[in-house]
Amino acid sequence: MFSQISRNEMHSAIEDKLCALFGITSETATDRQIFQAAATVIREIMNRFLCLENSQKNEKHDKEVHYMSMEFLMGRSLMKNAFNLGISDALIGAIEDMGRNATDIFEAEPDAGLGNGGLGRLAACYMDSMSTLGLQGTGYSICYELGIFRQKFANGMQTELADNWRSAMDSWLVPRYEDMVEVRFGGRIEPHWDYFGHYTAEYVGYTAVNAIPRDMLIAGYNNNEINTLRLWDARSLDSLDMFLFSEGKYVESLENRTMAEVITKILYPADDHIEGKTLRLKQQYFFVSASTQDIVRKHVAKWGDIRSFADHHIIQINDTHPTLVIPELMRILMDEYCLGWDESWEIVTKSVAYTNHTVMQEALERWPQDLVASLLPRIWEIMCEINRRWREYLAQRLGEGEQVGRNLIIRDGQVHMANLCLAACSKVNGVSRLHGDILKNDIFRDICSISPEKFTYVTNGIDHRRWLAQINPGLHSLICDLLESDSYLTDSEQLIRLADYENDETVRQRMLEIKAQNRARFARFAMRNDGVLLNPNAIMDVQIKRLHEYKRQLLCAMHIAKLQMQLHDDPNMEIVPRTYVFGAKAAAGYKTAKRIIELLLSMQDDINNDPVCKDKLQIYFVENYRVSAAEAIVPAAQVSEQISTAGKEASGTGCMKLMMNGAVTIGTLDGANVEMYERLGDKNMFLFGLHENEITNLRNSGYNPSAYVNANPMLDRILTKFSHGYRDGKSYSDLVSNLVYGGDPYMLIADFQSYTETQEKLYERIKDSSELGRLAIMNIAESGLFSSDRAVKEYADNIWHV
Repeated sequence: MFSQISRNEMHSAIEDKLCALFGITSETATDRQIFQAAATVIREIMNRFLCLENSQKNEKHDKEVHYMSMEFLMGRSLMKNAFNLGISDALIGAIEDMGRNATDIFEAEPDAGLGNGGLGRLAACYMDSMSTLGLQGTGYSICYELGIFRQKFANGMQTELADNWRSAMDSWLVPRYEDMVEVRFGGRIEPHWDYFGHYTAEYVGYTAVNAIPRDMLIAGYNNNEINTLRLWDARSLDSLDMFLFSEGKYVESLENRTMAEVITKILYPADDHIEGKTLRLKQQYFFVSASTQDIVRKHVAKWGDIRSFADHHIIQINDTHPTLVIPELMRILMDEYCLGWDESWEIVTKSVAYTNHTVMQEALERWPQDLVASLLPRIWEIMCEINRRWREYLAQRLGEGEQVGRNLIIRDGQVHMANLCLAACSKVNGVSRLHGDILKNDIFRDICSISPEKFTYVTNGIDHRRWLAQINPGLHSLICDLLESDSYLTDSEQLIRLADYENDETVRQRMLEIKAQNRARFARFAMRNDGVLLNPNAIMDVQIKRLHEYKRQLLCAMHIAKLQMQLHDDPNMEIVPRTYVFGAKAAAGYKTAKRIIELLLSMQDDINNDPVCKDKLQIYFVENYRVSAAEAIVPAAQVSEQISTAGKEASGTGCMKLMMNGAVTIGTLDGANVEMYERLGDKNMFLFGLHENEITNLRNSGYNPSAYVNANPMLDRILTKFSHGYRDGKSYSDLVSNLVYGGDPYMLIADFQSYTETQEKLYERIKDSSELGRLAIMNIAESGLFSSDRAVKEYADNIWHV
């Protein structure tokens, strides 16, 4: 059993790989070379387990899960895989025996930049839990060459740089050329009808691209189970046009290769122009077509009969990006296996389920129908027929009228991907109870009235082994001492037993000591990452999430501005020292989000150089926020800002990570906050702001943001300050105008007073350090519900039936 490998054996194995891969020993190897050698050793261990597992699959697994997502935000894998395999101590010991610092070796691994935020991090957690629970599951996505961009702050603004994460990741990514498939774009369909009236589509004039799978193995915790994340890489069928090259047309000779490889170049190319839209649609179909072909081919090889496909496979669509799996699976069943429409549709509708991740209509994905028709002509034909039949079904159930029109797949010159999911998927789930209710009662209410059994919810969860035990070893050790075992690693609800120590002063103090140690570790990160010197005695108040207006980083900025003004009004004011930590990337084309980052950077420059604020108030905006940065921030955080507009956040997972590490939450009644509040109550969580129904009522009664500003002199001062700018001279009047005169779409002004008052209540409570320790204990104790193990079990029982 490999979990029994000793540090000496691990040392020898790594030395052997250094010699085999690079022709060197550990004495002369760089940190990155040692990382690559260690990763190769661990990958080979997982390969052996996978080989053993494959020999037993016919006995163990009757149904497989295929989790399709445009994002898998895996972060670093070396320590994670070693931890799950039970060999982390041997690995750390072996590295130390080489005279190296293990932390330096782990830092040499680049973050796998395959995601932008919670969507990708959730997918990564679910892959871990599927392996840990012994479910046979394969993740499918794109092997982005550059992934999400590397964020760089220049001249007080976000700029985007290429993030070449794959340069050192060959140790994890194994190409499987034998499973390569072909994906086709463009061209046209030539129809053929036989004497029996059967239709056959001949696809001609298309451009083909090879999809090459690169597999990353995912180890389950303490069970030797291995699952695969299959990432597709795009390559041209012809790497070089020799005729053009021989004519001296070197750039033109590489055009086909370049156009193929651009498909997998970066995650989420800007789509505010037709070229970007075309590339995004290409990306989605490329990975969906390759994945579907792969699943079908393996099914036929294992089970023989294509008609049994739905008995052995469930495809989970993670958000609408992989929705084209529906018409693609129809295409394969009809065109390649000669099944009829009705038989194919029955298979598809039993095989596909959809997870929705948004409640905002503008975020529900749609594509120009002309683009779909020209880029994917056969898929377009199939979608048109699905839409025709769907319209007939809706008219029968809902009658002719507005209800039918707004639920059509093709309408107003656009293809609505969520409606395609509603038409085809066996289950549609939200990602929190509140979100599930919004889907049933608002967003998808028409379809829910017809098929209520189709709708459910599964509250998101996090991999608590990574997001507690691995990143917070001091806390893990304390929990194991108090629970007298590490059983919570496979049964997270065991954490509730920590509530027995709520009033134990010794445990409260140990909790505070662990937080202090983690803050010191994070301070070293801040100095190394950004050259920022943090106040070690300040409360660490954290808002780390994708930058979006509805997440309301701007509301937090408004409160910070108020604190600075109060300090200037009364420099002797009693204030609990605090450091506000932000981590966020704004989409490259999202101008308002980038302006909010610019404002926060202006405030950081001003406040951190303001003598009145010294040792009292500080801002730190982490450059290039990523998984490894979160792993440094989360254990140190003491206050968690979950302040999105009520009814806008589907769930959220950052809130769970921070709660599980003992941070106290200030938040709205939104997303997973609702279920957190049910467990924590007012004693252990700080709620503020309008509820979803109150926002609706306020809007309907005529919400006037300027009236709120006129009635609140401090709010007026803050917005005036934003308009005039800070010491760098930049004006943010555009942000102010959007709030005051643009309708304040995310209700920052309406919630401002409640937010600042709740901040004051929170800090009044936690200035008592013993109370801060108690809050940490209770937040950890109540966090067990939010494990991804629980979430995956619910998917397995209620949606996948595996």
